[in-house]
Amino acid sequence: MRAPADVGLSRVARLFVAVWPPEEILYTVAGLERPPIDGVRWTGRDQWHVTLRFLGRVEAVDQAVGALAGLRAVPFEARMGPTVGRFGHRVLHVPVHGLDGVAGAVAAATEDVGEPPEERAFAGHLTLARVAKGARVDLRRLTGRPVAGSWMVDHVLLVESHLSSKGADYEVVDRFPLGADLCPDQSE
Repeated sequence: MRAPADVGLSRVARLFVAVWPPEEILYTVAGLERPPIDGVRWTGRDQWHVTLRFLGRVEAVDQAVGALAGLRAVPFEARMGPTVGRFGHRVLHVPVHGLDGVAGAVAAATEDVGEPPEERAFAGHLTLARVAKGARVDLRRLTGRPVAGSWMVDHVLLVESHLSSKGADYEVVDRFPLGADLCPDQSE
């Protein structure tokens, strides 16, 4: 992940809002076995995050920054685990719980930015691997491995995604702190 961008906020970009785990959580995830398997592309440490909302192509980055400046949420604890899971036949992941409230607040703050918010229920997770289209890989043998940890989340990040044949490279556009002073009705 690259450092925050300083210029070009009026440019078009592919954006998402995310929570990045701290080093101790990344270390725990890095300890999971990642065997080489044909057709499986493992994600790397610099890609392990929880997407709160994918915005997609946004005509002006400053539109997303302005929307998130009004974010109303309080710090909270995120809990990872208890085991590795999968979404369908193509995605291996670690579930992350406790993010529903902030994901809802992010969706509300950015409802007029980028692509419309997804209609499906939010499912916080760190993606570990993806199976290539057409590959016949049974991810079930990689699920159920124990992995757990928790951390306090006190900010969210607006991130730009740069796609290439090697995968995605991420650049932080801006950081948005969470705080009780922003939302007194939730702090009681």
